[in-house]
Amino acid sequence: MSAIDWVVLASTLLLIVLYGVYRSRGSKSMDAYLLGDREMPWYNVGLSVMATQASAITFLSAPGQGFTDGTRFVQFYFGLPIAMLVLCITFIPIFHRLKVYTAYEFLEQRFDVKTRTFTAILFLIQRGVSTGITIYAPSIILSTILNISQIYTTSIISVLVIIYTVYGGTKAVSYTHLLQMIIIFSAMFLAGYMIVHMLPEGFGFTETYHLAEKLGKINTIDTKFDLNNRYNIWSGLIGGFFLALSYFGTDQSQVGRYLAGKSIKESRMGLIMNGIVKIPMQFLILLIGALLVVFYQFYEAPVYFNEHAVTEVKTSIYSKQYDSIENAAAVLAKQKSTAINQLSNAYKNNSTEIILKEEEALVTYEQEYQALRKKAKAVITSSNTTKDSDDSNYVFLNFVMHYLPKGLIGLIIAVIFLASMGSTASGLSSLASTSVIDIYKRLIRKEDVTGDYVKASRWLTVGWGLFCMFIAFYAGKLGNLIEAVNILGSLFYGTILGIFVVAFYFKKIKANAVFYGAAFAEIIVCIFYWLDLTAFLWLNVIGCVLVVLFASLIQVFTKKQVLN
Repeated sequence: MSAIDWVVLASTLLLIVLYGVYRSRGSKSMDAYLLGDREMPWYNVGLSVMATQASAITFLSAPGQGFTDGTRFVQFYFGLPIAMLVLCITFIPIFHRLKVYTAYEFLEQRFDVKTRTFTAILFLIQRGVSTGITIYAPSIILSTILNISQIYTTSIISVLVIIYTVYGGTKAVSYTHLLQMIIIFSAMFLAGYMIVHMLPEGFGFTETYHLAEKLGKINTIDTKFDLNNRYNIWSGLIGGFFLALSYFGTDQSQVGRYLAGKSIKESRMGLIMNGIVKIPMQFLILLIGALLVVFYQFYEAPVYFNEHAVTEVKTSIYSKQYDSIENAAAVLAKQKSTAINQLSNAYKNNSTEIILKEEEALVTYEQEYQALRKKAKAVITSSNTTKDSDDSNYVFLNFVMHYLPKGLIGLIIAVIFLASMGSTASGLSSLASTSVIDIYKRLIRKEDVTGDYVKASRWLTVGWGLFCMFIAFYAGKLGNLIEAVNILGSLFYGTILGIFVVAFYFKKIKANAVFYGAAFAEIIVCIFYWLDLTAFLWLNVIGCVLVVLFASLIQVFTKKQVLN
């Protein structure tokens, strides 16, 4: 990066940290540290909810997802607006009325302490691992820029986020989210604009979008019902609804955002804002990746986007094999160049017949390019079997580093760091609050002596930060990060949601029935995943339904036993 980029990056990050420190001064009580004194306005709640969900993974991996698989991933979010309505009607009023710090406090009031503890532990496991994955995403950037090991960059980022979160607590996290999202939206819009702006004359947004569609990357809606298809309208509406309902309704990293709202109305408006904005926002981020497919019709695309891995393979015994793939890609790029120039002229002259001919040629060339990418990935895997061959996390980063102008590079890198800081800080804050409220306060020290709970929150933030750092060391083996983090959540969210569904809607089911029903359901969900019996989004539905079913059956059976 240039000196200008470093200045932009450092200034943006410093602005965010100082703003958070300034707005969070005086956060010494439990209410202030864990819930920001419950004084956040609706727009702060909404942007904080979005910033917590939109980690560095969103802005680093989602364009790569769009580049490799098109825009169909957006269907993942189709159930989210419906989930927001359910939360506004059911969850928010109950949580606000009970004045809880965490969602799991309610479960003890409804059931018993073991159900509360079990649910809290499920959350701590999945959120701890997920937060580790969100730390790994920006470490990719630093590692690429500085050409050093990701172990060092992961350690640096982890320490910075731990310090930031320990000092400010929830108030710092919420207030900085507002400024972060403004910067993030602006920078991503500029990145998308630059992709189209750098194309030759005759290629405006309409032509670029059309060509991306022709190349199979604008595949937003798939109406075919298929349990093994990860992304279609049915898995999004049904599986996505259950995942969103569990994530926003039972995951403390999100519940803590809207519990900080100054009233039920403010919290509801914040969630409705998230439900309205999230789908178009996610589509536009995926669209950046789809437009990059068109961009690389004009500019020679690497067959593998992780430059560090390419350097390694070129010093291995597989170097000649990899060089032959790159040479084939260079020949293909020249062929594409001829077709794309003719297509550009055809667009200018509105020559329909030539447009159709050259578009079909580009589709064929793109298929050949993807075949070369598969070969390259196979060689990369052969040269280093300990690494995942998925390079989609590097696609957008490669474009940013090689094609964007000075200054904008620093701003885009800052955006990815800001997203990581926001979501990671929220994750650590929720891990600390759940550990203190649901474990430490409930089971270990039931009375607060001279501010013990706030001190414990700070120390547990440090402990969870170190745990997440070690998880981040291994996150590179998980493939595309935005998929990995949602697959992980789907292993637990269905069961957690099922417990809350029983708590809210099945008043006759008691503590033991839901506890053992949830335990059995979680085991079956893990078996489904291990045997790869269905696409991961359906695991959320399966987990929730099984908890309700098992708990109902156990309750009926135990009631009959008592009567006998």
